[in-house]
Amino acid sequence: MSELWQLGALELADKIRSGETTSRAVVEAHLARIDAVNGHLNAVVRRLDGDALAAADAADAAVARGDTLGPFHGVPMTVKENIDLAGTATTQGVAALADAVASIDAPTVERMRGAGAIPIARTNLPDLGLRVHTHSSLHGLTRNPHHADRTAGGSSGGEASAIASGMSPLGLGNDIGGSLRNPAHCCGIASIKPTVGAIPMATVIPPQDQLLSSQQMLVEGPMARRVADVRTAFQVLAGPSPRDPRSVPATFAELGAGERLTVAVLADPPGGNTHPEIAAAVRRAADHLADAGHEVVEATPPDYETAVEMWAALLLSDLSVTRPLLDEILGEDARKILDGFAAVAPESSVELSAHVQATRFRLMREWSEFFASHPILLSPTWGMPPFEHDADIGDNEELIRDTLRPVLPANFLALPGAVVPCGSADGLPVGVQVLGDRFTDLRCLDVAAQIQSAVGAPVPIDPVTA
Repeated sequence: MSELWQLGALELADKIRSGETTSRAVVEAHLARIDAVNGHLNAVVRRLDGDALAAADAADAAVARGDTLGPFHGVPMTVKENIDLAGTATTQGVAALADAVASIDAPTVERMRGAGAIPIARTNLPDLGLRVHTHSSLHGLTRNPHHADRTAGGSSGGEASAIASGMSPLGLGNDIGGSLRNPAHCCGIASIKPTVGAIPMATVIPPQDQLLSSQQMLVEGPMARRVADVRTAFQVLAGPSPRDPRSVPATFAELGAGERLTVAVLADPPGGNTHPEIAAAVRRAADHLADAGHEVVEATPPDYETAVEMWAALLLSDLSVTRPLLDEILGEDARKILDGFAAVAPESSVELSAHVQATRFRLMREWSEFFASHPILLSPTWGMPPFEHDADIGDNEELIRDTLRPVLPANFLALPGAVVPCGSADGLPVGVQVLGDRFTDLRCLDVAAQIQSAVGAPVPIDPVTA
């Protein structure tokens, strides 16, 4: 019989709802799992034991009364430490914000609580989320439970490491350059980068107002081991909020019963190298979709490499403007990352900004036309397996290009991208990415679920320490 910490979020909610177990027992099991494995991983950086157990008791009382229960009633969750959780610090992984306590929840935390979920801990991230490797100047290094010497990804690496090792069944992260999807690939879990505007995000910790790159590319979203849990969390989280002017009351396309699609397979995206075992994993996922009745074809969307290049130009332009402030609060490693960015970044100008925005509009239009005939694009998440710790610092342009290029078009073009674990490369997890046009988030997740149905959902892993 499985331990409670080994189960998925919806499965736990069913057991709590039916009386087979209690929320207190579930929360205690996950806190005990944190005791057992977090010393090896450093994924959890703040525990909320007292508040979590009190909330669990209240959840059990609601079950006893016969109250209407949310989909995650009594289920523990974790929250990345750059998302506001009332009464705790939104540290962003830096010492300067160690005491920046949020007075209210972020919209995503508020909605998860409304669905019955119980925050039990906060998780690690790199300084201001500016790395694809989770090493914080405030909290230190987070390790990958599959390999102690390889990255857990970033910037939501603490979340992915915690979920993959059974410390949490469900969590919240964010993504401007793959930060929900990078660690999902590295740690072997599921996630979705939502369409921009699908899920609201807001903070009470200054600065509250976003620069253009964040307005157009930054999102929050759910992470879990099971695609079904990610899908339900997405439905809980989606919808407008007055705190985020980007958020909209959208209708999300789903995969209809018996519906079959044309799936474009891009196992080796242009612009860099792809590890052969990763390309093979993408093709195996495509085979599973073909077995499910979909038409699978090889196809590449327009100007793929330009989308990657323009993502960098948009983000690096904002970073160059804010660099003096960033230098005051970032740790040494994060500053080295910015130095590397600055060495390759085009000089900011009005002309460059106009070019980036015009190119973005063109590519959004052309990719939308591509999705009209190929509703799903199947690709790698990373082109390479998880790298060794701190390999993202220094003379690493080729490594980062090869690794990151598959996640970046979705950010630049505001697209949804779901990740589902499928296979391995060099003995480490491979996440396959399911992309679609804007506001097809549920359809992407439905296709990802078909892949997971064929390969099986991952079970929590005991950290590999040698």
